[in-house]
Amino acid sequence: MHSEVQDYYGKALTGSQDLQTNACCDQAPPDWLKPGLSQLHDEVVSHYYGCGLVAPPLLESTSILDLGSGSGRDCYLLAWLAGASGRVVGVDMTPEQLAIARRHQDYHRQQFGFRNNTVEFLEGYIEQLDQLNLADDSFDIVVSNCVINLSPDKEKVLREVYRVLKPGGEFYFSDVYCDRRIDPALREDPVLYGECLAGALYWNDFLNLAKTTGFADPRLVEDRPLSIDNDAIAARLAPAKFYSATYRLFKIDNLEPACEDYGQAVIYKGGIEHYPHTFVLDNHHHIERGRVFPVCGNTWRMLAESRFAPYFEFIGDFSTHHGIFPGCGINLPFSDDESSQSGCC
Repeated sequence: MHSEVQDYYGKALTGSQDLQTNACCDQAPPDWLKPGLSQLHDEVVSHYYGCGLVAPPLLESTSILDLGSGSGRDCYLLAWLAGASGRVVGVDMTPEQLAIARRHQDYHRQQFGFRNNTVEFLEGYIEQLDQLNLADDSFDIVVSNCVINLSPDKEKVLREVYRVLKPGGEFYFSDVYCDRRIDPALREDPVLYGECLAGALYWNDFLNLAKTTGFADPRLVEDRPLSIDNDAIAARLAPAKFYSATYRLFKIDNLEPACEDYGQAVIYKGGIEHYPHTFVLDNHHHIERGRVFPVCGNTWRMLAESRFAPYFEFIGDFSTHHGIFPGCGINLPFSDDESSQSGCC
């Protein structure tokens, strides 16, 4: 499968115009990101195959790892956001894509005015980061854009991400997901696989896999349905439905498997660039500036034990437990109707 993906992205595709579906199509960027995008080299942009936006806030001076970095588009954009003291490492297994990324390093250094900023590209497999001498606890942030679905060993990828992340760091990535498990026979088709569809994870399998590999509480940031836009391919995959989704996974030990309520709250103080009024942690937590915002214990810790901590006030502790946090999709399974009680067991 590695060699088939390499051939598809290194030889079969000469640019994004050769894609047969819309699965690997980027979403519209926010206005604040457009100045950086406008400075990217045309060849780098034309060989980009992402499906989301992997530019989380507060990247200044951080170390960032991009899994499946391809032509380097996201790496150069992230380096621009990380600033002069940032570091970005891209890993990809396709020589043709790496050649494009490396060919334009000087160009982007001049465009963005990089000085001490380091942008490096490594050839290798995202399941084998240890073979690239990437140390434990060495990156603040790991990103990936429509690549995990192409891996034949997704569990190994997530375990390696957890290993290289610093405590409190996050895996912020976009990928393609399915509403059911794909027929294994379809995964043998190089086009269906290369188009990021046949290798897409069933969403619930992904959530369980994330928890198994140490990311106890995956947070969905945003999602959108994919229409595929190729009748022949859509017919082969029917009735499966596909989605592009962005998740953030925090490396924080001992997060709980559910949203437990300890009477806690946070107050966003502002100050995070591009989030002057509301900080978006995920699609369930849009935290208005200056407003007391009740949160579960996991959310409290995600903010308190990550790079976001200086921008929040934290209310409460873990001294009193009040059960499941309201509105988190898990309710008491027992009836409160005393009339249903009977005298026998």
